[in-house]
Amino acid sequence: MLPAPAYRIGMAASTHTVTNQAPPLVGYDVFTCDRTLAEAVERHLAPEVLTEAREELSLLGRAWGSEQVREWGELANTNAPRLRTHDRYGNRIDEVEFHPSWHRLLGKSVGAGLTDAWGRPGGHVRRAAGLLVVSQAEAGHVCPLSMTHASVPALRAEPELAEVWEPAATSHVYERELRPVAEKPGALLGMALTEKQGGSDVRANTTEARPLGTDGEYVLTGHKWFCSAPMSDAFLVLAQAPAGLTCFLLPRVLPDGSRNAFAIQRLKDKLGNRSNASAEVEFDGTTWARRVGEEGRGVRAVIGMVAATRLDCVLGSAALMRQAVAQAVHHCAYREAFGGVLIEKPLMRNVLADLALESEAATVLGMRLAAAYDAVEGTTATDRAGETDGNNHVERERAFLRIAVPVAKYWVTKRCTPVVAEALECLGGNGYVEESGLPRLLRESPLNSVWEGSGNVQALDVLRALRTGPGAFDAFLREVGAARGADHRLDRAIRDLLGELADLEGIEARARRLVERMALVLQGSLLVRWAPPEVADAYCASRLGGDGGSTFGTLAHTLDLRAVVERARVTV
Repeated sequence: MLPAPAYRIGMAASTHTVTNQAPPLVGYDVFTCDRTLAEAVERHLAPEVLTEAREELSLLGRAWGSEQVREWGELANTNAPRLRTHDRYGNRIDEVEFHPSWHRLLGKSVGAGLTDAWGRPGGHVRRAAGLLVVSQAEAGHVCPLSMTHASVPALRAEPELAEVWEPAATSHVYERELRPVAEKPGALLGMALTEKQGGSDVRANTTEARPLGTDGEYVLTGHKWFCSAPMSDAFLVLAQAPAGLTCFLLPRVLPDGSRNAFAIQRLKDKLGNRSNASAEVEFDGTTWARRVGEEGRGVRAVIGMVAATRLDCVLGSAALMRQAVAQAVHHCAYREAFGGVLIEKPLMRNVLADLALESEAATVLGMRLAAAYDAVEGTTATDRAGETDGNNHVERERAFLRIAVPVAKYWVTKRCTPVVAEALECLGGNGYVEESGLPRLLRESPLNSVWEGSGNVQALDVLRALRTGPGAFDAFLREVGAARGADHRLDRAIRDLLGELADLEGIEARARRLVERMALVLQGSLLVRWAPPEVADAYCASRLGGDGGSTFGTLAHTLDLRAVVERARVTV
Protein backbone atom coordinates (compact mmCIF):
# COMPACT_ATOMS: atom_id res chain seq x y z
CA MET A 1 0.00 0.00 0.00
CA LEU A 2 1.24 3.51 -0.84
CA PRO A 3 1.81 5.99 1.98
CA ALA A 4 -1.34 7.94 2.77
CA PRO A 5 -0.20 11.34 1.39
CA ALA A 6 0.87 9.87 -1.95
CA TYR A 7 -2.34 7.87 -2.16
CA ARG A 8 -4.47 10.97 -1.65
CA ILE A 9 -2.51 12.92 -4.22
CA GLY A 10 -2.89 10.11 -6.71
CA MET A 11 -6.65 9.93 -6.18
CA ALA A 12 -7.04 13.69 -6.61
CA ALA A 13 -4.98 13.70 -9.79
CA SER A 14 -6.95 10.88 -11.35
CA THR A 15 -10.46 12.17 -10.53
CA HIS A 16 -10.15 15.95 -10.60
CA THR A 17 -11.23 17.14 -14.04
CA VAL A 18 -12.54 20.70 -14.18
CA THR A 19 -15.47 21.27 -16.52
CA ASN A 20 -18.51 23.52 -16.79
CA GLN A 21 -16.89 26.55 -15.13
CA ALA A 22 -16.99 30.11 -16.43
CA PRO A 23 -13.59 31.64 -17.23
CA PRO A 24 -12.54 34.59 -15.06
CA LEU A 25 -14.02 37.91 -16.10
CA VAL A 26 -10.71 39.70 -16.67
CA GLY A 27 -8.84 41.17 -19.60
CA TYR A 28 -11.60 43.44 -20.86
CA ASP A 29 -12.31 47.16 -21.18
CA VAL A 30 -14.54 48.01 -18.21
CA PHE A 31 -15.63 51.28 -19.81
CA THR A 32 -16.26 50.30 -23.43
CA CYS A 33 -17.98 47.02 -22.52
CA ASP A 34 -20.47 48.94 -20.37
CA ARG A 35 -22.89 50.14 -23.05
CA THR A 36 -24.94 52.22 -20.61
CA LEU A 37 -21.90 54.10 -19.34
CA ALA A 38 -20.34 54.63 -22.77
CA GLU A 39 -23.64 55.99 -24.11
CA ALA A 40 -23.96 58.38 -21.16
CA VAL A 41 -20.52 59.81 -21.88
CA GLU A 42 -21.46 60.25 -25.55
CA ARG A 43 -24.69 61.95 -24.53
CA HIS A 44 -23.29 64.40 -22.01
CA LEU A 45 -20.02 65.46 -23.66
CA ALA A 46 -19.54 67.74 -26.64
CA PRO A 47 -17.57 66.65 -29.72
CA GLU A 48 -14.59 68.84 -28.86
CA VAL A 49 -13.84 66.83 -25.71
CA LEU A 50 -15.55 63.53 -26.48
CA THR A 51 -12.76 61.90 -28.49
CA GLU A 52 -10.15 62.64 -25.85
CA ALA A 53 -12.47 61.51 -23.05
CA ARG A 54 -13.30 58.24 -24.79
CA GLU A 55 -9.61 57.47 -25.28
CA GLU A 56 -8.82 58.26 -21.64
CA LEU A 57 -11.70 56.19 -20.32
CA SER A 58 -10.98 53.25 -22.60
CA LEU A 59 -7.34 53.26 -21.48
CA LEU A 60 -8.54 53.36 -17.88
CA GLY A 61 -11.08 50.63 -18.59
CA ARG A 62 -8.49 48.26 -20.04
CA ALA A 63 -6.17 48.81 -17.09
CA TRP A 64 -8.88 48.27 -14.47
CA GLY A 65 -10.23 45.21 -16.23
CA SER A 66 -6.78 43.62 -16.25
CA GLU A 67 -5.84 40.64 -14.12
CA GLN A 68 -3.06 42.66 -12.49
CA VAL A 69 -5.28 45.47 -11.20
CA ARG A 70 -7.92 42.99 -10.06
CA GLU A 71 -5.19 41.23 -8.07
CA TRP A 72 -4.16 44.54 -6.52
CA GLY A 73 -7.74 45.03 -5.38
CA GLU A 74 -7.84 41.61 -3.74
CA LEU A 75 -4.50 42.15 -2.02
CA ALA A 76 -5.42 45.60 -0.75
CA ASN A 77 -8.64 44.21 0.70
CA THR A 78 -7.05 41.09 2.20
CA ASN A 79 -4.17 43.02 3.79
CA ALA A 80 -6.05 45.59 5.83
CA PRO A 81 -4.36 48.85 6.91
CA ARG A 82 -2.53 48.89 10.23
CA LEU A 83 -2.15 51.68 12.76
CA ARG A 84 1.37 52.63 13.88
CA THR A 85 1.09 54.99 16.82
CA HIS A 86 4.85 55.14 17.51
CA ASP A 87 8.08 54.70 15.63
CA ARG A 88 10.85 52.33 16.70
CA TYR A 89 12.30 54.94 19.04
CA GLY A 90 9.07 55.62 20.89
CA ASN A 91 8.13 58.84 19.10
CA ARG A 92 4.41 59.34 18.50
CA ILE A 93 3.80 59.30 14.72
CA ASP A 94 0.13 58.23 14.28
CA GLU A 95 0.51 56.80 10.80
CA VAL A 96 -1.45 54.18 8.90
CA GLU A 97 0.39 51.50 6.94
CA PHE A 98 -1.17 50.13 3.76
CA HIS A 99 -0.28 47.22 1.52
CA PRO A 100 1.68 48.32 -1.56
CA SER A 101 -1.31 47.37 -3.72
CA TRP A 102 -3.37 50.10 -2.06
CA HIS A 103 -0.81 52.70 -3.09
CA ARG A 104 -0.73 51.33 -6.64
CA LEU A 105 -4.51 51.62 -6.93
CA LEU A 106 -4.56 55.11 -5.48
CA GLY A 107 -1.67 56.23 -7.66
CA LYS A 108 -3.39 55.05 -10.83
CA SER A 109 -6.67 56.74 -9.90
CA VAL A 110 -5.08 60.05 -8.94
CA GLY A 111 -3.00 59.88 -12.11
CA ALA A 112 -6.21 59.43 -14.11
CA GLY A 113 -7.51 62.75 -12.78
CA LEU A 114 -10.20 61.37 -10.46
CA THR A 115 -9.68 64.24 -8.02
CA ASP A 116 -9.74 66.80 -10.82
CA ALA A 117 -13.14 67.84 -12.16
CA TRP A 118 -13.81 71.42 -11.04
CA GLY A 119 -13.43 73.91 -13.87
CA ARG A 120 -12.46 71.29 -16.45
CA PRO A 121 -14.66 71.08 -19.58
CA GLY A 122 -17.01 68.16 -19.02
CA GLY A 123 -14.91 67.39 -15.96
CA HIS A 124 -17.63 65.99 -13.74
CA VAL A 125 -18.98 63.64 -16.40
CA ARG A 126 -15.49 62.40 -17.23
CA ARG A 127 -14.62 61.92 -13.57
CA ALA A 128 -17.94 60.19 -12.79
CA ALA A 129 -17.35 57.72 -15.61
CA GLY A 130 -13.83 57.07 -14.38
CA LEU A 131 -15.06 56.57 -10.83
CA LEU A 132 -17.60 54.02 -12.07
CA VAL A 133 -14.75 52.15 -13.77
CA VAL A 134 -12.21 52.05 -10.93
CA SER A 135 -14.73 51.33 -8.17
CA GLN A 136 -15.44 47.95 -9.73
CA ALA A 137 -11.95 46.62 -9.00
CA GLU A 138 -11.72 47.85 -5.39
CA ALA A 139 -14.11 50.38 -3.90
CA GLY A 140 -12.15 51.10 -0.73
CA HIS A 141 -9.55 53.32 -2.36
CA VAL A 142 -12.29 55.59 -3.74
CA CYS A 143 -12.92 57.18 -0.31
CA PRO A 144 -9.86 59.52 -0.33
CA LEU A 145 -10.48 60.29 -4.02
CA SER A 146 -14.03 61.34 -3.22
CA MET A 147 -13.20 63.56 -0.27
CA THR A 148 -10.24 65.20 -1.96
CA HIS A 149 -12.40 66.03 -4.98
CA ALA A 150 -15.28 67.23 -2.79
CA SER A 151 -13.08 69.48 -0.63
CA VAL A 152 -12.56 72.01 -3.41
CA PRO A 153 -15.89 73.92 -3.00
CA ALA A 154 -15.22 74.27 0.73
CA LEU A 155 -11.64 75.45 0.22
CA ARG A 156 -12.81 78.16 -2.17
CA ALA A 157 -14.55 79.88 0.74
CA GLU A 158 -11.04 80.97 1.80
CA PRO A 159 -9.07 82.15 -1.26
CA GLU A 160 -5.74 82.02 0.59
CA LEU A 161 -6.28 78.38 1.51
CA ALA A 162 -7.56 77.52 -1.95
CA GLU A 163 -4.48 79.05 -3.56
CA VAL A 164 -2.28 76.60 -1.67
CA TRP A 165 -4.45 73.50 -1.36
CA GLU A 166 -6.56 73.37 -4.52
CA PRO A 167 -3.64 72.78 -6.93
CA ALA A 168 -2.41 69.99 -4.66
CA ALA A 169 -5.88 68.44 -4.32
CA THR A 170 -6.53 68.46 -8.06
CA SER A 171 -3.02 67.28 -8.99
CA HIS A 172 -2.56 64.11 -11.01
CA VAL A 173 0.42 63.13 -8.86
CA TYR A 174 0.07 60.83 -5.85
CA GLU A 175 2.65 61.12 -3.10
CA ARG A 176 2.15 59.10 0.06
CA GLU A 177 4.72 60.76 2.32
CA LEU A 178 3.54 63.29 4.92
CA ARG A 179 5.27 66.63 4.28
CA PRO A 180 4.25 70.30 4.23
CA VAL A 181 1.86 70.87 1.36
CA ALA A 182 4.17 73.47 -0.19
CA GLU A 183 6.72 70.71 -0.72
CA LYS A 184 4.34 68.16 -2.28
CA PRO A 185 3.28 67.81 -5.92
CA GLY A 186 -0.08 66.42 -4.83
CA ALA A 187 -2.10 65.99 -1.65
CA LEU A 188 -5.15 64.11 -0.36
CA LEU A 189 -7.81 65.49 1.96
CA GLY A 190 -10.13 63.70 4.35
CA MET A 191 -12.77 64.85 6.77
CA ALA A 192 -13.64 64.46 10.43
CA LEU A 193 -17.13 65.81 11.02
CA THR A 194 -19.07 63.42 13.25
CA GLU A 195 -18.79 62.66 16.94
CA LYS A 196 -20.05 59.73 18.97
CA GLN A 197 -22.81 61.64 20.75
CA GLY A 198 -24.28 63.18 17.60
CA GLY A 199 -23.49 61.23 14.43
CA SER A 200 -25.32 62.93 11.57
CA ASP A 201 -26.53 65.62 13.97
CA VAL A 202 -23.30 67.60 13.72
CA ARG A 203 -24.79 70.55 15.63
CA ALA A 204 -24.43 68.33 18.71
CA ASN A 205 -20.64 68.36 18.27
CA THR A 206 -18.61 69.29 21.35
CA THR A 207 -15.11 69.67 19.87
CA GLU A 208 -13.96 73.17 20.80
CA ALA A 209 -12.06 75.68 18.68
CA ARG A 210 -10.19 78.45 20.50
CA PRO A 211 -9.07 81.40 18.36
CA LEU A 212 -5.43 82.46 18.47
CA GLY A 213 -4.23 86.00 18.05
CA THR A 214 -3.71 85.64 14.30
CA ASP A 215 -6.89 86.01 12.28
CA GLY A 216 -8.24 82.66 11.12
CA GLU A 217 -5.96 80.47 13.27
CA TYR A 218 -7.36 78.27 16.04
CA VAL A 219 -6.43 75.35 18.27
CA LEU A 220 -8.84 72.43 18.63
CA THR A 221 -9.77 70.20 21.56
CA GLY A 222 -12.00 67.16 21.16
CA HIS A 223 -12.65 63.70 19.76
CA LYS A 224 -13.94 62.63 16.34
CA TRP A 225 -15.77 59.31 16.12
CA PHE A 226 -15.26 58.90 12.37
CA CYS A 227 -12.27 60.33 10.55
CA SER A 228 -12.22 59.16 6.96
CA ALA A 229 -8.90 58.31 5.29
CA PRO A 230 -6.71 59.27 8.28
CA MET A 231 -3.53 59.00 6.21
CA SER A 232 -4.50 62.18 4.31
CA ASP A 233 -2.50 65.41 4.25
CA ALA A 234 -5.30 67.53 5.72
CA PHE A 235 -8.87 67.29 6.96
CA LEU A 236 -11.98 69.40 6.97
CA VAL A 237 -13.22 69.44 10.56
CA LEU A 238 -16.25 70.86 12.35
CA ALA A 239 -15.81 72.37 15.81
CA GLN A 240 -17.58 74.80 18.14
CA ALA A 241 -15.99 78.25 17.90
CA PRO A 242 -17.16 81.24 19.99
CA ALA A 243 -19.82 82.08 17.36
CA GLY A 244 -20.96 78.47 16.91
CA LEU A 245 -20.25 75.46 14.72
CA THR A 246 -17.44 76.31 12.30
CA CYS A 247 -15.45 74.57 9.59
CA PHE A 248 -11.65 74.27 9.78
CA LEU A 249 -8.80 72.92 7.67
CA LEU A 250 -6.50 70.81 9.82
CA PRO A 251 -3.15 69.87 8.19
CA ARG A 252 -1.20 66.82 9.35
CA VAL A 253 2.14 68.59 8.85
CA LEU A 254 2.62 72.25 9.72
CA PRO A 255 4.42 74.68 7.39
CA ASP A 256 7.65 74.38 9.42
CA GLY A 257 7.71 70.60 8.88
CA SER A 258 6.61 69.60 12.38
CA ARG A 259 3.71 67.22 12.97
CA ASN A 260 0.38 68.65 14.04
CA ALA A 261 -1.18 67.19 17.19
CA PHE A 262 -3.40 64.53 15.62
CA ALA A 263 -3.67 61.35 17.69
CA ILE A 264 -5.19 58.33 15.97
CA GLN A 265 -6.79 56.36 18.79
CA ARG A 266 -7.83 53.31 16.79
CA LEU A 267 -8.93 52.12 13.37
CA LYS A 268 -12.53 50.98 12.92
CA ASP A 269 -13.18 47.27 12.37
CA LYS A 270 -15.72 47.56 9.55
CA LEU A 271 -18.08 45.15 7.82
CA GLY A 272 -16.63 45.99 4.40
CA ASN A 273 -14.47 48.68 2.86
CA ARG A 274 -11.61 46.80 4.45
CA SER A 275 -8.81 48.26 2.34
CA ASN A 276 -9.68 51.79 3.46
CA ALA A 277 -8.88 53.08 6.93
CA SER A 278 -11.45 54.86 9.10
CA ALA A 279 -10.35 56.10 12.49
CA GLU A 280 -11.16 57.74 15.79
CA VAL A 281 -8.93 60.77 16.35
CA GLU A 282 -8.15 63.10 19.22
CA PHE A 283 -7.26 66.81 19.27
CA ASP A 284 -5.41 67.77 22.46
CA GLY A 285 -5.81 71.54 22.72
CA THR A 286 -2.68 72.30 20.72
CA THR A 287 -4.03 70.97 17.41
CA TRP A 288 -3.65 73.84 14.93
CA ALA A 289 -6.24 74.60 12.26
CA ARG A 290 -7.32 77.35 9.87
CA ARG A 291 -10.90 78.57 9.72
CA VAL A 292 -12.82 77.90 6.49
CA GLY A 293 -15.66 80.36 5.96
CA GLU A 294 -17.31 82.41 8.67
CA GLU A 295 -17.51 81.49 12.33
CA GLY A 296 -20.82 79.85 13.14
CA ARG A 297 -21.46 78.90 9.49
CA GLY A 298 -19.75 75.53 9.50
CA VAL A 299 -22.60 73.56 8.00
CA ARG A 300 -22.87 76.03 5.15
CA ALA A 301 -19.12 75.75 4.55
CA VAL A 302 -19.17 71.96 4.16
CA ILE A 303 -22.54 71.54 2.44
CA GLY A 304 -20.97 71.58 -1.02
CA MET A 305 -18.53 68.89 0.05
CA VAL A 306 -21.32 66.77 1.46
CA ALA A 307 -23.38 67.08 -1.73
CA ALA A 308 -20.41 66.07 -3.89
CA THR A 309 -19.61 63.04 -1.74
CA ARG A 310 -23.28 62.03 -1.81
CA LEU A 311 -23.10 61.95 -5.58
CA ASP A 312 -20.04 59.73 -5.26
CA CYS A 313 -22.11 57.41 -3.06
CA VAL A 314 -24.57 57.09 -5.95
CA LEU A 315 -21.76 56.42 -8.41
CA GLY A 316 -20.07 53.95 -6.06
CA SER A 317 -23.28 51.95 -5.62
CA ALA A 318 -23.91 52.01 -9.36
CA ALA A 319 -20.40 50.63 -9.89
CA LEU A 320 -20.92 47.80 -7.41
CA MET A 321 -24.22 46.92 -9.09
CA ARG A 322 -22.64 46.97 -12.52
CA GLN A 323 -19.81 44.66 -11.50
CA ALA A 324 -22.15 42.26 -9.71
CA VAL A 325 -24.50 42.10 -12.72
CA ALA A 326 -21.60 41.70 -15.15
CA GLN A 327 -20.27 38.77 -13.10
CA ALA A 328 -23.71 37.13 -12.89
CA VAL A 329 -24.43 37.43 -16.61
CA HIS A 330 -20.92 36.24 -17.47
CA HIS A 331 -21.26 33.18 -15.24
CA CYS A 332 -24.68 32.28 -16.65
CA ALA A 333 -23.42 32.63 -20.24
CA TYR A 334 -21.00 29.73 -19.66
CA ARG A 335 -22.53 27.60 -16.93
CA GLU A 336 -24.73 24.70 -18.02
CA ALA A 337 -27.42 23.11 -15.86
CA PHE A 338 -30.54 21.05 -16.45
CA GLY A 339 -29.74 20.49 -20.10
CA GLY A 340 -28.68 23.94 -21.26
CA VAL A 341 -26.76 27.18 -20.67
CA LEU A 342 -28.22 29.12 -17.73
CA ILE A 343 -28.57 32.37 -19.64
CA GLU A 344 -31.02 30.64 -22.01
CA LYS A 345 -33.24 29.41 -19.21
CA PRO A 346 -36.39 31.61 -19.09
CA LEU A 347 -36.44 32.00 -15.31
CA MET A 348 -32.73 32.81 -15.01
CA ARG A 349 -33.03 35.23 -17.92
CA ASN A 350 -35.83 36.97 -16.02
CA VAL A 351 -33.63 37.37 -12.95
CA LEU A 352 -30.67 38.66 -14.96
CA ALA A 353 -32.84 41.13 -16.89
CA ASP A 354 -34.36 42.48 -13.68
CA LEU A 355 -30.90 43.02 -12.20
CA ALA A 356 -29.70 44.65 -15.41
CA LEU A 357 -32.59 47.14 -15.29
CA GLU A 358 -31.63 48.24 -11.80
CA SER A 359 -27.98 48.61 -12.78
CA GLU A 360 -28.73 50.63 -15.91
CA ALA A 361 -31.16 52.94 -14.09
CA ALA A 362 -28.54 53.67 -11.41
CA THR A 363 -25.81 54.46 -13.95
CA VAL A 364 -28.03 56.71 -16.08
CA LEU A 365 -29.14 58.68 -13.01
CA GLY A 366 -25.62 59.09 -11.61
CA MET A 367 -24.28 60.34 -14.93
CA ARG A 368 -27.19 62.78 -15.32
CA LEU A 369 -26.32 64.31 -11.95
CA ALA A 370 -22.67 64.62 -12.98
CA ALA A 371 -23.76 66.47 -16.12
CA ALA A 372 -25.78 68.86 -13.95
CA TYR A 373 -22.63 69.66 -11.96
CA ASP A 374 -20.86 70.59 -15.18
CA ALA A 375 -23.79 72.85 -16.14
CA VAL A 376 -23.76 74.61 -12.76
CA GLU A 377 -20.04 75.25 -13.03
CA GLY A 378 -20.38 76.60 -16.53
CA THR A 379 -18.22 73.77 -17.87
CA THR A 380 -21.02 71.72 -19.38
CA ALA A 381 -19.85 70.21 -22.62
CA THR A 382 -23.16 70.49 -24.41
CA ASP A 383 -26.53 72.20 -24.11
CA ARG A 384 -29.50 69.93 -23.76
CA ALA A 385 -32.20 70.36 -26.39
CA GLY A 386 -34.04 73.60 -25.87
CA GLU A 387 -31.88 74.60 -22.88
CA THR A 388 -30.03 77.58 -24.29
CA ASP A 389 -31.27 80.28 -21.93
CA GLY A 390 -28.00 80.69 -20.08
CA ASN A 391 -28.39 81.68 -16.45
CA ASN A 392 -31.91 80.26 -16.17
CA HIS A 393 -30.60 76.86 -17.21
CA VAL A 394 -27.78 77.06 -14.68
CA GLU A 395 -30.18 77.96 -11.87
CA ARG A 396 -32.54 75.15 -12.81
CA GLU A 397 -29.68 72.66 -12.80
CA ARG A 398 -28.57 73.93 -9.39
CA ALA A 399 -32.12 73.57 -8.08
CA PHE A 400 -32.37 70.14 -9.67
CA LEU A 401 -29.21 68.98 -7.89
CA ARG A 402 -30.54 70.28 -4.59
CA ILE A 403 -33.39 67.76 -4.66
CA ALA A 404 -32.17 65.05 -7.02
CA VAL A 405 -28.90 64.29 -5.20
CA PRO A 406 -30.57 63.22 -1.92
CA VAL A 407 -33.31 61.42 -3.89
CA ALA A 408 -30.68 59.45 -5.81
CA LYS A 409 -28.49 58.91 -2.75
CA TYR A 410 -31.47 57.48 -0.88
CA TRP A 411 -32.70 55.13 -3.58
CA VAL A 412 -29.64 53.94 -5.50
CA THR A 413 -27.65 53.11 -2.37
CA LYS A 414 -30.66 51.26 -0.94
CA ARG A 415 -30.99 49.14 -4.08
CA CYS A 416 -27.33 48.15 -4.13
CA THR A 417 -27.37 45.42 -1.48
CA PRO A 418 -30.34 43.42 -2.84
CA VAL A 419 -28.90 43.62 -6.36
CA VAL A 420 -25.51 42.32 -5.26
CA ALA A 421 -27.08 39.61 -3.10
CA GLU A 422 -29.25 38.36 -5.99
CA ALA A 423 -26.28 38.46 -8.37
CA LEU A 424 -24.30 36.37 -5.90
CA GLU A 425 -27.12 33.83 -5.84
CA CYS A 426 -26.91 33.52 -9.63
CA LEU A 427 -23.51 31.90 -9.11
CA GLY A 428 -24.93 29.48 -6.55
CA GLY A 429 -22.40 28.09 -4.09
CA ASN A 430 -19.57 29.49 -6.20
CA GLY A 431 -20.86 32.99 -5.47
CA TYR A 432 -20.68 32.41 -1.72
CA VAL A 433 -16.98 31.58 -1.93
CA GLU A 434 -14.52 34.44 -1.42
CA GLU A 435 -12.56 33.63 -4.58
CA SER A 436 -15.56 34.63 -6.72
CA GLY A 437 -15.27 38.25 -5.54
CA LEU A 438 -19.01 38.50 -4.88
CA PRO A 439 -18.73 38.30 -1.06
CA ARG A 440 -16.43 41.32 -1.12
CA LEU A 441 -18.98 43.23 -3.23
CA LEU A 442 -21.74 42.20 -0.83
CA ARG A 443 -19.84 43.42 2.24
CA GLU A 444 -19.17 46.68 0.45
CA SER A 445 -22.75 47.18 -0.71
CA PRO A 446 -24.36 48.72 2.44
CA LEU A 447 -21.63 51.33 2.92
CA ASN A 448 -22.91 54.07 0.63
CA SER A 449 -26.37 54.01 2.19
CA VAL A 450 -24.76 54.82 5.56
CA TRP A 451 -21.94 57.17 4.54
CA GLU A 452 -22.82 60.88 4.24
CA GLY A 453 -26.19 60.41 5.88
CA SER A 454 -28.37 57.33 6.15
CA GLY A 455 -31.75 56.86 4.47
CA ASN A 456 -33.73 58.92 6.96
CA VAL A 457 -31.26 61.81 6.67
CA GLN A 458 -31.65 61.81 2.89
CA ALA A 459 -35.45 61.62 3.05
CA LEU A 460 -35.63 64.53 5.48
CA ASP A 461 -33.25 66.51 3.29
CA VAL A 462 -35.64 66.05 0.36
CA LEU A 463 -38.46 67.42 2.53
CA ARG A 464 -36.29 70.43 3.37
CA ALA A 465 -35.69 71.03 -0.33
CA LEU A 466 -39.44 70.90 -0.95
CA ARG A 467 -40.16 73.34 1.87
CA THR A 468 -37.56 75.97 1.00
CA GLY A 469 -39.46 77.07 -2.07
CA PRO A 470 -40.81 75.85 -5.38
CA GLY A 471 -37.52 76.00 -7.28
CA ALA A 472 -36.20 72.53 -6.46
CA PHE A 473 -39.44 70.69 -7.10
CA ASP A 474 -40.14 72.75 -10.22
CA ALA A 475 -36.74 71.69 -11.56
CA PHE A 476 -37.51 68.08 -10.69
CA LEU A 477 -40.88 68.23 -12.47
CA ARG A 478 -39.28 69.85 -15.50
CA GLU A 479 -36.80 66.98 -15.67
CA VAL A 480 -39.33 64.16 -15.41
CA GLY A 481 -41.75 66.10 -17.61
CA ALA A 482 -39.28 65.97 -20.48
CA ALA A 483 -40.54 62.42 -21.10
CA ARG A 484 -44.23 63.22 -20.65
CA GLY A 485 -46.43 61.47 -23.20
CA ALA A 486 -43.84 58.84 -24.13
CA ASP A 487 -45.10 56.16 -21.73
CA HIS A 488 -48.55 56.00 -20.12
CA ARG A 489 -47.21 54.29 -16.99
CA LEU A 490 -44.72 57.09 -16.43
CA ASP A 491 -47.43 59.71 -16.96
CA ARG A 492 -49.66 58.02 -14.42
CA ALA A 493 -46.81 57.75 -11.90
CA ILE A 494 -46.11 61.48 -12.21
CA ARG A 495 -49.79 62.25 -11.56
CA ASP A 496 -49.81 59.95 -8.54
CA LEU A 497 -46.68 61.65 -7.21
CA LEU A 498 -48.32 65.06 -7.46
CA GLY A 499 -51.29 63.64 -5.58
CA GLU A 500 -48.97 62.47 -2.79
CA LEU A 501 -47.51 65.95 -2.49
CA ALA A 502 -50.92 67.61 -2.42
CA ASP A 503 -51.57 66.02 0.96
CA LEU A 504 -49.01 67.23 3.50
CA GLU A 505 -50.64 65.40 6.44
CA GLY A 506 -48.05 63.17 8.08
CA ILE A 507 -45.48 64.05 5.42
CA GLU A 508 -42.46 63.18 7.57
CA ALA A 509 -43.73 59.68 8.32
CA ARG A 510 -44.34 59.24 4.58
CA ALA A 511 -40.99 60.68 3.54
CA ARG A 512 -39.37 57.40 2.52
CA ARG A 513 -42.38 56.40 0.45
CA LEU A 514 -42.37 59.79 -1.23
CA VAL A 515 -38.64 59.79 -2.01
CA GLU A 516 -38.84 56.26 -3.37
CA ARG A 517 -41.60 57.30 -5.77
CA MET A 518 -39.62 60.35 -6.82
CA ALA A 519 -36.57 58.19 -7.56
CA LEU A 520 -38.54 55.68 -9.61
CA VAL A 521 -40.24 58.42 -11.62
CA LEU A 522 -36.92 60.16 -12.24
CA GLN A 523 -35.18 56.96 -13.34
CA GLY A 524 -38.15 56.03 -15.50
CA SER A 525 -38.08 59.41 -17.21
CA LEU A 526 -34.36 59.15 -17.97
CA LEU A 527 -34.67 55.63 -19.34
CA VAL A 528 -37.67 56.52 -21.51
CA ARG A 529 -35.65 59.33 -23.05
CA TRP A 530 -32.27 57.65 -23.39
CA ALA A 531 -32.36 53.87 -23.02
CA PRO A 532 -33.29 51.34 -25.73
CA PRO A 533 -37.07 50.74 -25.93
CA GLU A 534 -36.86 47.25 -24.45
CA VAL A 535 -35.09 48.60 -21.34
CA ALA A 536 -37.48 51.53 -20.85
CA ASP A 537 -40.51 49.32 -21.44
CA ALA A 538 -39.41 46.72 -18.90
CA TYR A 539 -38.52 49.35 -16.32
CA CYS A 540 -41.80 51.25 -16.62
CA ALA A 541 -43.84 48.05 -16.58
CA SER A 542 -42.18 46.65 -13.46
CA ARG A 543 -41.26 49.76 -11.43
CA LEU A 544 -44.08 52.14 -12.40
CA GLY A 545 -46.84 49.97 -13.88
CA GLY A 546 -47.15 47.46 -11.07
CA ASP A 547 -46.28 44.50 -13.31
CA GLY A 548 -43.45 43.23 -11.15
CA GLY A 549 -42.97 41.59 -7.78
CA SER A 550 -41.05 42.38 -4.61
CA THR A 551 -38.11 40.17 -5.59
CA PHE A 552 -35.95 40.08 -8.71
CA GLY A 553 -37.00 37.80 -11.54
CA THR A 554 -40.69 38.72 -11.61
CA LEU A 555 -40.79 40.64 -14.89
CA ALA A 556 -43.60 39.94 -17.35
CA HIS A 557 -42.55 37.15 -19.72
CA THR A 558 -43.87 39.12 -22.70
CA LEU A 559 -41.09 41.71 -22.37
CA ASP A 560 -37.94 41.50 -24.50
CA LEU A 561 -35.81 40.11 -21.70
CA ARG A 562 -33.21 38.57 -24.01
CA ALA A 563 -32.27 42.01 -25.37
CA VAL A 564 -32.05 43.48 -21.85
CA VAL A 565 -29.68 40.73 -20.71
CA GLU A 566 -27.55 40.86 -23.83
CA ARG A 567 -27.06 44.59 -23.34
CA ALA A 568 -25.59 43.93 -19.89
CA ARG A 569 -23.25 41.19 -21.05
CA VAL A 570 -19.49 41.70 -21.22
CA THR A 571 -17.87 40.20 -24.29
CA VAL A 572 -14.25 39.37 -23.48
